[in-house]
Amino acid sequence: MRPLTTAGAALLVLGLSLTACTTRAHTAPRPSSDEVVEAATRQLTDECLSHRGLAPPRPGGPSPSTAEQQRVDAALFGTGPAQLSLRLPTGYVVRTHTDGCLAAARRRLYGDQVRWFRTSVVVDNLGPEATATHRSLAEVRARHHAEITEWRRLRTHAVAEATVLLTRHR
Repeated sequence: MRPLTTAGAALLVLGLSLTACTTRAHTAPRPSSDEVVEAATRQLTDECLSHRGLAPPRPGGPSPSTAEQQRVDAALFGTGPAQLSLRLPTGYVVRTHTDGCLAAARRRLYGDQVRWFRTSVVVDNLGPEATATHRSLAEVRARHHAEITEWRRLRTHAVAEATVLLTRHR
């Protein structure tokens, strides 16, 4: 009977140690770089809106009046004609403002809103450019190597800035 008890105890210890290992591995998944930048962007835009006396929008929260929603949209996205624009090889023109809370958040995180706008628009549209110009995606990527490199550099900067910002506000 004794060998069975010892074997049972060994199996119990092994089972508990495996459970402990799998529990630790699943307790705190690391957020992706996209999630980190999104959280920091949300925090910065919320602070900017609050500073302007506006309530940041919340999913499932109370619906603001039409006038209040227009004030929030103007503060968040900017007003008047868009200050930045870029014509793509597809013929489309992408525009954005530099005067809203979202623009301020991008300046803070990426360090250079104009560069981020231009490189992110190009990189986000590599597939459509390949289709419109009848080139392979690899060819289009090769043509935009400098923009892709700059996008990666700015993105790395944003992730680092976002991490610092979120760590300070815990």
